[in-house]
Amino acid sequence: MKNQTRRGFIKSTLLGGVGAVALPNLMPSPIWAAAPGPNSRITMGFVGMGRQAEVLLGPFLGQTNTQIVAVCDVDTTRREAAKQRVDAYYAQGPGAGAKPKGCAAYDDFRELIARKDIDAVCIATPDHWHAIITLAALRAGKDVYCEKPLTHNIHEAIEVMKAVRENGRVLQTGSMQRSMSEFRVACELVRNGVIGKIQSVECSFGDPPIPCDLPEENLEPGLDWDLWLGPAPVRPYNSILSPRGVHKHFPRWRLYSEFGGGMVTDWGAHHLDIAQWGLGMDASGPVQVLPPAKPGQKRGATLVYANGITVTHADGFGVDFVGTEGRVRVSRGKFIFERGGKAISSYQGGEDEDSSLTQQVQIAREEYLSDANVKLYLSKNHVVDFLNSVQSRQAPITNEQVGGRSAICCHLMNLAYAHQQKIGWNPERLDFAKGSGDPKWLTRDYRGPWKV
Repeated sequence: MKNQTRRGFIKSTLLGGVGAVALPNLMPSPIWAAAPGPNSRITMGFVGMGRQAEVLLGPFLGQTNTQIVAVCDVDTTRREAAKQRVDAYYAQGPGAGAKPKGCAAYDDFRELIARKDIDAVCIATPDHWHAIITLAALRAGKDVYCEKPLTHNIHEAIEVMKAVRENGRVLQTGSMQRSMSEFRVACELVRNGVIGKIQSVECSFGDPPIPCDLPEENLEPGLDWDLWLGPAPVRPYNSILSPRGVHKHFPRWRLYSEFGGGMVTDWGAHHLDIAQWGLGMDASGPVQVLPPAKPGQKRGATLVYANGITVTHADGFGVDFVGTEGRVRVSRGKFIFERGGKAISSYQGGEDEDSSLTQQVQIAREEYLSDANVKLYLSKNHVVDFLNSVQSRQAPITNEQVGGRSAICCHLMNLAYAHQQKIGWNPERLDFAKGSGDPKWLTRDYRGPWKV
């Protein structure tokens, strides 16, 4: 390695985050001896320092058992701003001086992942990078907190689920609605049969993705545009995809199929995840997906489960469970529970409300769930749940099976919109049903060295 730079060596060994990483499959279980000890500090690196990472930094910085030691972004301004925020927190925040200063900053995630002193990685990049960075981290012995949707396509979801198991790591998907009480109680009402036999579910979110057609803009200095694109096709820079510097909005790269999955994998990843939870399908999924009634429609794609229950993409109220004896509607900060034609509890956040969300959720819990047979995983803080799992080596609330299969539901819906045909799915084999679909739809064409 005498004539090879350190960065070049890292690129050659971690290239693509997949096949070139030759690490041993130590244990197929979720317990690995290399985990931090129960009293040790969890060291973390962050990859992707845009708006969502800015939201996540605070909760992670606030944990006394965690230290952020590195950040990474292809944009110089975002990268340096994140480094300064971390350094300032440890210098001036609670327990100042207790943790070493000097957060490192990288433009290439492979350099961060190559550090042996990092226990876990938080990934908040655009979707088309999720799986590649996640796989590289898992195979380098890191635990992973990755934003939703967990992957950009179905093939990636399968590979991530497999890699967590093979490498004995912990993965949390950023589907934080499962750590909110209104969603947990809504799903417990459904799972305990309080609203009778479930007939259908509607989930409300925006449009499927479109191909990117943005015009070229001048590329400002300080952004590694080729590395931002990564596995996606080469295209000219446009600030809508990667707004320069620190910004306070969620960029619209998510609308374009090369980089995201439209609102189907954005808000849909949240609400379809709750549908899966409420239906008890975390280890399974639909057996069929139907396209909308007419080509070009942006609502109406429907997941069909083996028991006949349908989950339809619609405009409505977050997640809407309809049963033979009642109905539960839930969204962030909103909760409506009806049974036998009577409103049991309701909170929609209006100014004229004389109650609170907590009170209304509590009414439903006390009256109908005090002796419930089904008690769902209780997490009150999504970040803390992940960190607890890093220590305990137990699967967190939105582990790789949850995140992977919820992402697959989103991708199946997008395939129905894109190809306007009924598609059969085998949730046990994680493949199209015989005589249905095209294997090419499961994956994408990866550019250059980036492969999954």
